[in-house]
Amino acid sequence: MYANQKVEQMDKGTMREKQLELLKQQLRWAEEKSFFYQQSFEQAKVKADDLQELEDLRKFPFLLSPQLHQVDSLDILTLPISGILRFNHMQQIAGELTKLYTQGDIAKNTEMMARCLVATGINKTSVVAVQGDLADSRVLDVQYALENIGATVVPMGSDYRQWLRLMELVSMDTIVTTPQLIMQLVIQLQATGKNIIDYPLDRVICMNPNGIQNPMQRHIQDRTRATVYNFYAAAELGTAGVLFQCEAHAGQHIQEDFYYPEIINFNSDVPVTEPNQMGELVVTTLQAEAMPLIRYRTGQAVSMVEETCECGRTLRRVTTPFSF
Repeated sequence: MYANQKVEQMDKGTMREKQLELLKQQLRWAEEKSFFYQQSFEQAKVKADDLQELEDLRKFPFLLSPQLHQVDSLDILTLPISGILRFNHMQQIAGELTKLYTQGDIAKNTEMMARCLVATGINKTSVVAVQGDLADSRVLDVQYALENIGATVVPMGSDYRQWLRLMELVSMDTIVTTPQLIMQLVIQLQATGKNIIDYPLDRVICMNPNGIQNPMQRHIQDRTRATVYNFYAAAELGTAGVLFQCEAHAGQHIQEDFYYPEIINFNSDVPVTEPNQMGELVVTTLQAEAMPLIRYRTGQAVSMVEETCECGRTLRRVTTPFSF
């Protein structure tokens, strides 16, 4: 199933043309509206008009995670606070992080998330529980997308007593969660003499904030006996919809009309050009309004897969050293 078949099966030539057009617009927007990017581009001696083809993006400076934690979010912001619809403040190991969203940003995140969820098999007949605090913008995106799909949504919150009660009240087939929260649920059920495998749960979707790979995946599968899907949910990206696993489980698809990916050699600024070579994933937003990310180094080790997936999606995929 596809949430947006036109995009998810777009031929590669058309996608590259679309990316180039969007990238030119994004760079101009960042250069004109963001104090941070004005300074960054000036220091690197580049201008938005220097980009005439996709490969020209290599001329522009990288954005590192510490910068996002150290720079005032208002310096990155491209428009007045009056244009902001959602404010999200998060405490991370690396420090505090504030993400701001326009109405357009939220709509785009919801669209991306709907594609992710449909790719796992969710549809109008699904009953989906969502574990986590709705103060987290990424969790809100999930709820909005599920409601747009027409699935039945069960917000479970972050209180284990609420989880246990809802597990008895609702026959849910899917849980959207994090690796830590689903294991807490397993343990809390066990403490009451119950086993999660006795519930009609057949799909666990993990939003992974610390990496593309889910180190607890096999353990979660063994304990729940459900199929596990992984979404990359780095706080710096502001959404869990950038990368997603489909039912083929052959890497994670990139939302190529919203993010332009690059693979860079580790500890350098040299792009990876050989097929299937590992490198660091770098992403650039193509349609962000409030807080664009230009060449953000994710720190994630991946290789790029160009071939069309078994699921029929032509969106490129990334794989990690231990993808499964």
